[in-house]
Amino acid sequence: MNLSTGIIFCFLILGVSSQRWGTFLKEAGQGAKDMWRAYQDMKEANYRGADKYFHARGNYDAARRGPGGAWAAKVISNARETIQGITDPLFKGMTRDQVREDSKADQFANEWGRSGKDPNHFRPAGLPDKY
Repeated sequence: MNLSTGIIFCFLILGVSSQRWGTFLKEAGQGAKDMWRAYQDMKEANYRGADKYFHARGNYDAARRGPGGAWAAKVISNARETIQGITDPLFKGMTRDQVREDSKADQFANEWGRSGKDPNHFRPAGLPDKY
C-alpha cells in the first residue's frame, strides 16, 4: 500500500475530513492521557467500589476533548474490556458469567461518561475529594 492510499484509508477509518485530522489526532492524544490519568487515580485511590466511577470519569474527560477524545476513550475502553475478558478468569479466578457481568457494568459506566453524563453518579461515598 503506498503512502497516499494509506492516508486515505486512515481518514476513512477515523471518519475525519482532511481539514480536521490534526485536531482529531490532538484530541485523541489528550483523551488517551485523560484515560491514563483516571486509571492511575483508580490505582492510587485503591478504593473499594470506585471502579465504575473511574471508568465514567476517564471517558467523560476524554470525550470532552472532542470527537478524537471520544474515539480514543471508546477504543481504549473496548480494548481494556477485551483484555480483562481473557485475564480475569486466569488471574482473578472469575467465571465467564462474572466477567461478562462486570464487563457489561464497566461498559455502561464508560458509555455514561462518554455521553457527557456526570461521572459522580458512580462516585462511592467516602471517596476522597482529591478524585
